[in-house]
Amino acid sequence: MSRPVPKAGILDIAPYTPGKTPVPEAGRKVFKLSANETPFGPSPHATAAYTGAATHLEDYPEGTSKVLREAVGKRYGLDPSRIICGAGSDEILNLIAHTYLGPGDEAIHTEHGFLVYPIATKGNGATNVVAKEIEFTCSVDEILKCVTDRTKLVWLANPNNPTGTYLPYTEVKRLRASLPDHVLLVLDAAYADYVGKPDYDSGLDLARTTENTVVCFTFSKVHGLAALRIGWMFGPEHIVDAMNRVRGPFNVSAPAMLAAVAAIEDTGHVEMSRAFTEKWRDLLTAEITKLGLKVTPSVANFILIHFPTTAGTTAADADAFLTKRGLVLRAVNNYGLHQSLRMTIGTAEANELVLAALREFMLRND
Repeated sequence: MSRPVPKAGILDIAPYTPGKTPVPEAGRKVFKLSANETPFGPSPHATAAYTGAATHLEDYPEGTSKVLREAVGKRYGLDPSRIICGAGSDEILNLIAHTYLGPGDEAIHTEHGFLVYPIATKGNGATNVVAKEIEFTCSVDEILKCVTDRTKLVWLANPNNPTGTYLPYTEVKRLRASLPDHVLLVLDAAYADYVGKPDYDSGLDLARTTENTVVCFTFSKVHGLAALRIGWMFGPEHIVDAMNRVRGPFNVSAPAMLAAVAAIEDTGHVEMSRAFTEKWRDLLTAEITKLGLKVTPSVANFILIHFPTTAGTTAADADAFLTKRGLVLRAVNNYGLHQSLRMTIGTAEANELVLAALREFMLRND
C-alpha cells in the first residue's frame, strides 16, 4: 500500500527534546530546573496586560505586531520597520531558514549549539555543518574553517545554550568581517539580558550597519513569557521584507503581543532578575567547584555541571539522585554532553537544595 512520504531529509532529523517537566507527587515539593525558566515569573504589568486582552479573544491580532515592534524600537533605539516578531524566537529561526536555505546550501553551527539550528537547516533541505568548540566555547577560527562556496548561513548563539559561554564582541565582529558577504550571520541573543561582561554585545549595531547580519531575541527567559511563545528579530530591511513574505499573517497572538509590550517596559523587573541570577550563578559555580565537580563558566541563567565517568558518580547517577529529591535538572545527552547536567538558576530555596543534594551525592561516593 502506498502512502505519503516526507521530503528527503525530514526523517533524518532528531526531534527536539525539551527539558523534563516533573510530575508532582503527594507530600513532595518539586523544583523544575531543566528549562531555563525564570523563577520570578513575568512582570505583574505583563500579567495584567495579558488578562486584559481576554475581553477581545474573538478579534484577530494586528497582523504585523506593530505595537510590539514600536515598543521594542523605543526601548533599543531601533527602526520598527526593521523588526519582525514571531511565536518565540524558534519560529523566527525557522523563518530565516525557510527564507534563505534550500537543497545544496550549507549552514554552520557550533558543536554544542542550540538544537533548533540543525532542525531548521535540515528541514529546508540544506546540509548541517558542525564547527568544533574550544573548551565549550564557540571559536571564530573553527567556524571559518568550515566555510565553503556552499555556505549560506552561520548560526551563532551568544551566549550559547547549553554551555553558557560567550564570544566577546570583538570576536563577533571578526567573524562577520571574515565571512563572505553573501553569508547570513544569525546572532541568537536569547540570553543577552543576563550578561554583565563589559566586552559583550548582542550585535544590534552589526545588524544595523551591515546587510548580512540579524539578531534574534526572546521574551521566554528574563521576561518570563515562555508560555506565550513570543520573540523578535532585528535586521536589514531587505531581510525583514523577504521573511515577511513567508511569515504567517497572524503569527503572534494579541495577548502575547500586549504582554510583551508591558514586559519590555518594566525594566525594574529585568534588573531584579539579572542581579539575582548573577549572585546565585557565581555562588553555585564556586560551591559546586569546591565539591570537586567542574562547572563551565556561564554568563546566562544556567550553569553546566560536569561529572566523573566513575560508576556511581556519573551525570546519569547524579540526575537520578537529584530527581528522587524533587530537583529536576537537564540531561544534555542530545547535545553530545553525556557527562554533564545543566542547571537553571532557580529560587534561593531550590538553589540551596541542589547544593545540599550535590554535597550528599559526592560524599556518598567519596
